[in-house]
Amino acid sequence: MATAKQPAAVPTVISVDDFLVSNPDERRRADAGRLRAIMGELTGEPAVMWGPSIVGFGSYHYTYESGRSGDAPLVGFSPRKQHLVVYLADGSLDERHAALLARLGPHRAGKGCLYLKRLDDVDESVLRKLIERTIRVHRGVDQASH
Repeated sequence: MATAKQPAAVPTVISVDDFLVSNPDERRRADAGRLRAIMGELTGEPAVMWGPSIVGFGSYHYTYESGRSGDAPLVGFSPRKQHLVVYLADGSLDERHAALLARLGPHRAGKGCLYLKRLDDVDESVLRKLIERTIRVHRGVDQASH
């Protein structure tokens, strides 16, 4: 009997502090601390581990056209070895936010992720705008533009 696919990341009781401190890269730890403060300020939500490696803030419920649904953090990040991965809106960031991304600084964009080498290399005010827009969309205050 087939079972429904489980969400990749769900809130856990893992300590965010322990997770962030365990990163061996001092610069990545510092960037993660700054991003945690920014996202906490903008969401008004505490940091919670979603799965073993995503620091998320708040949550929203989604339902895909296929009928699959679940919960995900409003915004989140993961301080990985090669990049600081910032989880934003679903879909293509390039299409939705081309003007902002052009001003952000060095980055790669995926479906709903930004890949940053260092926070010091990007324009923090632009990053904040991207995070704020994602929060508004996920809270249903704003519409995602395509």
